[in-house]
Amino acid sequence: QVQLAESGGGLVQPGESLRLSCVSSHSLFRINTMGWYRQAPGKSRELIATISVRGSTTYVDSVKGRFTISKDSAKNTVYLQMNSLKPEDTAVYFCNAVAHYQRMSWGQGTQVTVSS
Repeated sequence: QVQLAESGGGLVQPGESLRLSCVSSHSLFRINTMGWYRQAPGKSRELIATISVRGSTTYVDSVKGRFTISKDSAKNTVYLQMNSLKPEDTAVYFCNAVAHYQRMSWGQGTQVTVSS
């Protein structure tokens, strides 16, 4: 069974940084576009950053300029560098393919809490 394993979350103060990692048991070379998602308490899961097989990236406005998505396809790993964190970034973060037909089973995610 294809699995995703997110890690790197934690409790940080506003303005600090975290780097999230997502390891896939499925080769990233076969995934058109990978994405980082987050789900805040009481809210639905939202797609916040994507990276294509060629390395093109997109971001939602709320994280643009602060977050950077990258990948190491040889390691089947996708990263999310998060700088200048804000309390509103508090959420559980997940990764997965963007296209539904390539979607893998969701991992457990990694909790990010931004609080002073």
